[in-house]
Amino acid sequence: MKLFYCEFLNPRKACAVARYLELPVEFVRVDIGKGENKTPEFLAMNPNGKVPVLLDGDRTLWESNAIMCYLSDLAQADLWPHDARQIDVMRWLSWDAVHFTRHASVLYFEYVVKPMFGLPPAEAAELAEATKYFRTYARVLDTHLSDRKFLVGDGLTVADFAVAISLPYADKAHLPLADFPAIQRWHERLNELPAWRKPFPS
Repeated sequence: MKLFYCEFLNPRKACAVARYLELPVEFVRVDIGKGENKTPEFLAMNPNGKVPVLLDGDRTLWESNAIMCYLSDLAQADLWPHDARQIDVMRWLSWDAVHFTRHASVLYFEYVVKPMFGLPPAEAAELAEATKYFRTYARVLDTHLSDRKFLVGDGLTVADFAVAISLPYADKAHLPLADFPAIQRWHERLNELPAWRKPFPS
Protein backbone atom coordinates (compact mmCIF):
# COMPACT_ATOMS: atom_id res chain seq x y z
CA MET A 1 0.00 0.00 0.00
CA LYS A 2 1.43 3.37 -1.05
CA LEU A 3 0.52 6.82 0.21
CA PHE A 4 1.61 9.69 -2.03
CA TYR A 5 2.12 12.87 -0.04
CA CYS A 6 3.93 16.17 0.38
CA GLU A 7 4.36 18.28 3.50
CA PHE A 8 1.12 20.28 3.19
CA LEU A 9 -2.18 20.32 5.10
CA ASN A 10 -4.29 17.67 3.39
CA PRO A 11 -1.51 15.09 3.03
CA ARG A 12 -0.71 15.62 6.70
CA LYS A 13 -4.16 14.31 7.63
CA ALA A 14 -3.70 11.07 5.74
CA CYS A 15 -0.12 10.56 6.91
CA ALA A 16 -1.04 11.19 10.55
CA VAL A 17 -3.88 8.67 10.46
CA ALA A 18 -1.72 6.05 8.70
CA ARG A 19 0.96 6.47 11.36
CA TYR A 20 -1.54 6.55 14.23
CA LEU A 21 -3.05 3.26 13.05
CA GLU A 22 0.43 1.78 12.47
CA LEU A 23 -0.55 0.52 9.03
CA PRO A 24 2.01 -0.98 6.62
CA VAL A 25 2.13 2.03 4.34
CA GLU A 26 4.94 2.98 1.99
CA PHE A 27 5.15 6.77 1.98
CA VAL A 28 5.99 8.22 -1.44
CA ARG A 29 6.92 11.89 -1.47
CA VAL A 30 5.68 13.95 -4.41
CA ASP A 31 7.81 17.01 -5.22
CA ILE A 32 5.25 19.68 -6.04
CA GLY A 33 7.97 22.20 -6.87
CA LYS A 34 9.22 19.93 -9.65
CA GLY A 35 5.72 19.30 -10.97
CA GLU A 36 5.69 15.60 -10.08
CA ASN A 37 1.96 15.94 -9.38
CA LYS A 38 1.35 16.93 -13.01
CA THR A 39 3.03 14.01 -14.75
CA PRO A 40 0.87 11.65 -16.85
CA GLU A 41 1.60 8.85 -14.37
CA PHE A 42 0.38 10.86 -11.41
CA LEU A 43 -2.65 12.30 -13.23
CA ALA A 44 -3.66 8.75 -14.08
CA MET A 45 -4.00 8.17 -10.33
CA ASN A 46 -5.58 11.53 -9.52
CA PRO A 47 -6.82 13.70 -12.40
CA ASN A 48 -6.93 16.66 -9.99
CA GLY A 49 -3.14 16.60 -9.75
CA LYS A 50 -3.20 16.80 -5.96
CA VAL A 51 -1.96 14.82 -2.98
CA PRO A 52 -2.65 12.73 -1.02
CA VAL A 53 -3.36 9.65 -3.09
CA LEU A 54 -3.64 6.15 -1.66
CA LEU A 55 -2.80 3.14 -3.82
CA ASP A 56 -3.96 -0.13 -2.28
CA GLY A 57 -3.69 -3.03 -4.69
CA ASP A 58 -6.02 -2.29 -7.60
CA ARG A 59 -7.75 0.50 -5.71
CA THR A 60 -6.77 4.15 -6.06
CA LEU A 61 -8.28 6.68 -3.69
CA TRP A 62 -7.87 10.44 -3.50
CA GLU A 63 -9.21 13.15 -1.14
CA SER A 64 -7.74 13.19 2.34
CA ASN A 65 -10.98 12.74 4.29
CA ALA A 66 -11.95 9.69 2.23
CA ILE A 67 -8.46 8.25 2.70
CA MET A 68 -8.65 8.71 6.47
CA CYS A 69 -11.99 6.88 6.61
CA TYR A 70 -10.71 4.09 4.35
CA LEU A 71 -7.61 3.59 6.51
CA SER A 72 -9.74 3.46 9.65
CA ASP A 73 -11.93 0.73 8.14
CA LEU A 74 -8.86 -1.13 6.87
CA ALA A 75 -7.43 -1.20 10.39
CA GLN A 76 -10.86 -2.05 11.85
CA ALA A 77 -10.46 1.04 14.01
CA ASP A 78 -13.06 3.44 15.32
CA LEU A 79 -11.77 6.70 13.87
CA TRP A 80 -14.55 6.51 11.26
CA PRO A 81 -17.41 5.23 13.41
CA HIS A 82 -20.24 3.13 12.04
CA ASP A 83 -22.88 4.07 14.58
CA ALA A 84 -24.89 7.17 15.44
CA ARG A 85 -21.66 9.21 15.69
CA GLN A 86 -21.02 8.90 11.97
CA ILE A 87 -23.49 11.65 11.04
CA ASP A 88 -21.88 14.00 13.55
CA VAL A 89 -18.41 13.22 12.18
CA MET A 90 -19.68 13.92 8.66
CA ARG A 91 -21.12 17.22 9.86
CA TRP A 92 -17.76 18.36 11.25
CA LEU A 93 -15.88 17.25 8.13
CA SER A 94 -18.25 19.33 6.00
CA TRP A 95 -18.14 22.32 8.35
CA ASP A 96 -14.38 22.23 8.37
CA ALA A 97 -14.05 22.19 4.58
CA VAL A 98 -16.56 24.98 4.05
CA HIS A 99 -15.70 27.18 7.03
CA PHE A 100 -12.85 26.61 9.50
CA THR A 101 -9.94 25.21 7.50
CA ARG A 102 -11.17 26.99 4.40
CA HIS A 103 -10.12 30.30 5.98
CA ALA A 104 -7.19 28.92 7.99
CA SER A 105 -5.75 27.52 4.77
CA VAL A 106 -5.74 30.99 3.20
CA LEU A 107 -3.46 32.20 5.98
CA TYR A 108 -1.42 28.99 5.81
CA PHE A 109 -0.93 29.43 2.06
CA GLU A 110 0.03 33.09 2.37
CA TYR A 111 2.41 32.83 5.32
CA VAL A 112 3.78 29.28 4.97
CA VAL A 113 3.50 28.06 1.38
CA LYS A 114 4.12 31.22 -0.63
CA PRO A 115 7.49 31.96 1.00
CA MET A 116 8.65 28.45 0.04
CA PHE A 117 8.18 29.29 -3.62
CA GLY A 118 9.10 32.98 -3.53
CA LEU A 119 5.57 34.08 -4.41
CA PRO A 120 4.36 37.63 -3.65
CA PRO A 121 2.07 38.09 -0.64
CA ALA A 122 -1.64 38.79 -0.95
CA GLU A 123 -3.19 42.18 -0.38
CA ALA A 124 -3.63 43.15 3.27
CA ALA A 125 -7.41 43.23 2.81
CA GLU A 126 -7.46 39.56 1.79
CA LEU A 127 -5.44 38.56 4.85
CA ALA A 128 -7.67 40.64 7.12
CA GLU A 129 -10.79 39.01 5.68
CA ALA A 130 -9.40 35.48 6.17
CA THR A 131 -8.43 36.35 9.76
CA LYS A 132 -11.89 37.75 10.45
CA TYR A 133 -13.63 34.62 9.21
CA PHE A 134 -11.17 32.37 11.02
CA ARG A 135 -12.09 34.13 14.26
CA THR A 136 -15.81 33.73 13.50
CA TYR A 137 -15.60 29.97 13.10
CA ALA A 138 -12.97 29.52 15.81
CA ARG A 139 -15.58 30.87 18.24
CA VAL A 140 -18.00 28.16 17.12
CA LEU A 141 -15.34 25.48 17.59
CA ASP A 142 -14.14 26.86 20.91
CA THR A 143 -17.67 26.86 22.32
CA HIS A 144 -18.22 23.28 21.17
CA LEU A 145 -14.97 22.13 22.76
CA SER A 146 -15.45 24.01 26.03
CA ASP A 147 -16.77 20.94 27.87
CA ARG A 148 -15.41 18.04 25.84
CA LYS A 149 -12.10 16.37 25.00
CA PHE A 150 -12.80 15.54 21.36
CA LEU A 151 -15.14 16.77 18.66
CA VAL A 152 -17.49 13.79 18.60
CA GLY A 153 -18.30 11.47 21.47
CA ASP A 154 -15.65 10.50 24.01
CA GLY A 155 -12.87 9.46 21.67
CA LEU A 156 -10.70 10.44 18.76
CA THR A 157 -12.24 10.40 15.26
CA VAL A 158 -11.23 11.49 11.78
CA ALA A 159 -13.06 14.74 12.54
CA ASP A 160 -10.33 15.68 15.03
CA PHE A 161 -7.59 14.94 12.50
CA ALA A 162 -9.37 17.05 9.87
CA VAL A 163 -10.51 20.09 11.82
CA ALA A 164 -7.22 20.52 13.72
CA ILE A 165 -4.97 20.18 10.69
CA SER A 166 -3.98 23.86 10.46
CA LEU A 167 -3.16 24.18 14.17
CA PRO A 168 0.41 22.80 14.04
CA TYR A 169 1.18 25.83 11.83
CA ALA A 170 -0.66 28.37 13.98
CA ASP A 171 2.36 30.54 14.75
CA LYS A 172 3.78 30.56 11.23
CA ALA A 173 0.36 31.06 9.66
CA HIS A 174 -0.59 33.86 12.07
CA LEU A 175 -3.71 32.03 13.26
CA PRO A 176 -5.15 34.10 16.14
CA LEU A 177 -5.63 31.39 18.76
CA ALA A 178 -4.99 33.43 21.90
CA ASP A 179 -8.70 34.04 22.50
CA PHE A 180 -9.69 30.39 22.12
CA PRO A 181 -8.49 28.39 25.15
CA ALA A 182 -10.64 25.32 24.46
CA ILE A 183 -9.12 24.94 21.00
CA GLN A 184 -5.66 25.26 22.50
CA ARG A 185 -6.40 22.57 25.12
CA TRP A 186 -7.77 20.27 22.42
CA HIS A 187 -4.68 20.71 20.29
CA GLU A 188 -2.41 20.08 23.27
CA ARG A 189 -4.27 16.78 23.69
CA LEU A 190 -3.66 15.89 20.05
CA ASN A 191 0.01 16.81 20.45
CA GLU A 192 0.34 13.96 22.93
CA LEU A 193 0.09 11.63 19.91
CA PRO A 194 3.45 11.00 18.21
CA ALA A 195 1.64 10.45 14.89
CA TRP A 196 0.13 13.92 15.13
CA ARG A 197 3.37 15.64 16.04
CA LYS A 198 5.44 13.89 13.39
CA PRO A 199 3.18 12.54 10.64
CA PHE A 200 5.69 12.71 7.79
CA PRO A 201 8.61 10.34 7.18
CA SER A 202 11.97 11.75 8.22
